[in-house]
Amino acid sequence: MNSSWLWRVAVGVILGALLLGLSGLRREPPEPARAVWPVGAGAPHPGKLERVAQGVIPMPAGAVAAHASTLVVMPAPSPVELMAFWFAGSREGAADVQIAAAQFDRATQRWSEAKYVVNRHEMGAQLGHGIRRLGNPVAWLDSQNKIHLFVVATGWGGWSAGRILHLRQTGDAQDVSMLKFEPARVMPLSWLWNTSFLVRSAPLPLADGGMVLPAYFELGMKYAVNLRFDADGHFKGMVRISPRRHLLQPTLLMKSESNWLALMRDNRGGGNVAVAETRNGGQDWVDVPDLPLLNHDTSAVGISLAPNQMLLAHNSSPHARNVLDLNSSQDGRVWPLVETIASGGEGSEYSYPALAWVDGSLWLSYTDQRRRIAWQQYRFGTAQDNRAEVAADKARQ
Repeated sequence: MNSSWLWRVAVGVILGALLLGLSGLRREPPEPARAVWPVGAGAPHPGKLERVAQGVIPMPAGAVAAHASTLVVMPAPSPVELMAFWFAGSREGAADVQIAAAQFDRATQRWSEAKYVVNRHEMGAQLGHGIRRLGNPVAWLDSQNKIHLFVVATGWGGWSAGRILHLRQTGDAQDVSMLKFEPARVMPLSWLWNTSFLVRSAPLPLADGGMVLPAYFELGMKYAVNLRFDADGHFKGMVRISPRRHLLQPTLLMKSESNWLALMRDNRGGGNVAVAETRNGGQDWVDVPDLPLLNHDTSAVGISLAPNQMLLAHNSSPHARNVLDLNSSQDGRVWPLVETIASGGEGSEYSYPALAWVDGSLWLSYTDQRRRIAWQQYRFGTAQDNRAEVAADKARQ
């Protein structure tokens, strides 16, 4: 074998390792961020959290597989209360998979028919390069009430070779049949062709109208990062959350405007939900002890409603995804069970949850058997209060 060829291979391997290391360096946002509570939240909610409604979101015609939903709350003047996005098609990773959307109507209290809103061929043509797979959409509403989607897109290779594609709304968000998106950019996060950064969990809203988007690196070593955006969706910087190399899919929970927790998936399997904490608005993070909640390499998502009121949806089974639980916490350390969201026998799957706070209700969506997206709605108060509210909602329809 030619020695010069071996030398080139060695240099390539060393350079690749160097680039992977550089991708984990800190790219600091301009100043500490100040988080805000969800609209309509911010004060502790008394009473017990009760499930008041549940169902399945309609699927696009012909789709038999669905996964990885995200929820975005629409502003009060809109006839749309809530939107859901997910990827659907014949199976995960198939060539026909697209990003689907459906809307929950404020007046009728029903979901619209689903529509595909992101197609890999159309996005690839606009970007000037091919896209083989689409997945893991995350939605955000900017200061102009325009929807941004952050989608994992792959070329050659699997999900760990994906890149984060930032899309901006172009069509009318009031009517899902008119909703369209165009690419803003592939997120510039790595010197290795921006490869292997992915998204999964909802962003943390900021007082300046911007947000912090949790993301993660997955090729080989696995680590969590925060991406900072301004009120118009312009990228401002990146900070690594933890030095550990086996953590994925962070979800952000605020304890105060500058004190946040990042809860993370443990890729090793058989571990617990991992935790890091910042006290200066995401500028610096420190690892803290894992939660006493099992995490068998599964996605967990959380939301903070008020000081001392946090919620977490996660898989609690030690070896599978057949039990999905909702837990609550006052301090971020102790997490008693609120409700088992869904459970089934061996081989069942209820996974990849999403949470949103809308008009006094907690909304939850999740993957149901990889065939559909299920949803549930919860309210605080006594069971009698909640039954009366549900009856009033039905009377208004």
